Amino acid sequence: MTALTPDLCVIGAGSGGLAVAAGAVQMGASVVLVERGRMGGDCLNYGCVPSKSLLAAAKLAHAWRRGGEFGLVYAPPQIDFAAVGDSVERVIARLAPTDSAERFERLGVRVIAAEARFLDPRTVRATPTLPSPASGGGSGRGVSTGDMLIRPRRFVIASGSAPFTPPIPGVDGVPFFTNETVFANRVLPEHLVVIGGGPIGVELAQAHRRLGAAVTIIDAGPLLPRDDPELVALLAARLVEDGIVLKTGVAVAAAAQVGTAIAVTLATGERVEGSHLLIAAGRRPALAALDLAAAGIDANSAGIVVNSRLRTTNRRAYAIGDAAGGPQFTHVALYHAGIVIRNTLFRLPSRVDYRALPWVTYTDPELAQVGISEAAARETGPVRVLRWPFADNDRAHTERDNSGEVKIVVSRRGRILGVTILGAGAGDLILPWALAISQRLKIGAMANLIMPYPSRGDAGKRAAASFYTPTLFGPWTRRLVRLLARFG
Repeated sequence: MTALTPDLCVIGAGSGGLAVAAGAVQMGASVVLVERGRMGGDCLNYGCVPSKSLLAAAKLAHAWRRGGEFGLVYAPPQIDFAAVGDSVERVIARLAPTDSAERFERLGVRVIAAEARFLDPRTVRATPTLPSPASGGGSGRGVSTGDMLIRPRRFVIASGSAPFTPPIPGVDGVPFFTNETVFANRVLPEHLVVIGGGPIGVELAQAHRRLGAAVTIIDAGPLLPRDDPELVALLAARLVEDGIVLKTGVAVAAAAQVGTAIAVTLATGERVEGSHLLIAAGRRPALAALDLAAAGIDANSAGIVVNSRLRTTNRRAYAIGDAAGGPQFTHVALYHAGIVIRNTLFRLPSRVDYRALPWVTYTDPELAQVGISEAAARETGPVRVLRWPFADNDRAHTERDNSGEVKIVVSRRGRILGVTILGAGAGDLILPWALAISQRLKIGAMANLIMPYPSRGDAGKRAAASFYTPTLFGPWTRRLVRLLARFG
């Protein structure tokens, strides 16, 4: 049996694992990368890339229907759902070479198509899997043809996550999509029932609705529970305007096949029938195959237990991304990769800091958040809430899309605590606010920025400037101006 002794063994070739492997090998470390599935992981194959590609198609169809607002009259869009799906696959194929085994082997990474399993705290057995993990081409050199033992200086577990199927009575007897299977579908659902009102469920619901399907979202809790409830309510109104039926705050009691339909029974007794079912009830860390106990690595239902440096209870092993039980975002996995490289290669005590972590739900309009919520901020003491609606933003009017607003939560002294933006391009508009929070800036820094006109960013500047409105236009200022006027 072949034995390898690299500096790093990275388990999982998703965004985080690939970032660690590429960074470490280019800095001079020897790296073995073990992946049992497809290179690129969830983001490339089942998550960010295909979902945003589908949303782009849906947004274009929606814009086509709205042409009359611009004086442009079109016939209703003719949507070829199968062709839309094929276009999504082409986007994945275009990006796949960047994440391929061939590219990483050219960089100097040893890529092994195998399932990793710990034998002890220092050793992993890599058992080959088929097909090869290489994307956009063959298996590439260095892919294992037999079991290997890997005894590195350090392990980095980046095994990602898998869709969670809630224990709904009868669900095992009906066909359903998850985010890992829905993009292979080439038949437009007549009525898509979505169980789950988180970002995945909401994004895919709106995309399918705008491409012509009837859609119902069901969730036992509120829609998008991690986001600002005020702005979520505005987004929910937009989804309803699109024709999506929302049933939140009600649990699913059962699922069953009724003829050609799928019937979902709610706890209230109401039955919702659809042609297709999508379960988007979140994701759980993919850890079962690793035998973490053999390595002395503690884990729970949330993921692998790590400290602030992402080190596990095995001092030779680190965990990143979804496997580490933290926020499940691609950009978090990439952030984790940098922390692990600094810790493992340079012995720098780099630690996670989520204080300025942004996240975005890529609906139309987009919903973006950074920092703490208004409710969490109020628990720390008195705060002020600053707002500016896009209805008062000139650029939004030129684009005939003035929905949403900028909402800023600051301390009494003007420290920026959290920002939520609902509106077109919110995912980009949130970036300067993430920088402001990370640098502990006060609201004056944003209020004094010179913004190009017309821009949507000006809404954030005006919201920031409103912090000074009570003082600037108050009676004390008027008395001062009259006093100074006397001295001509």
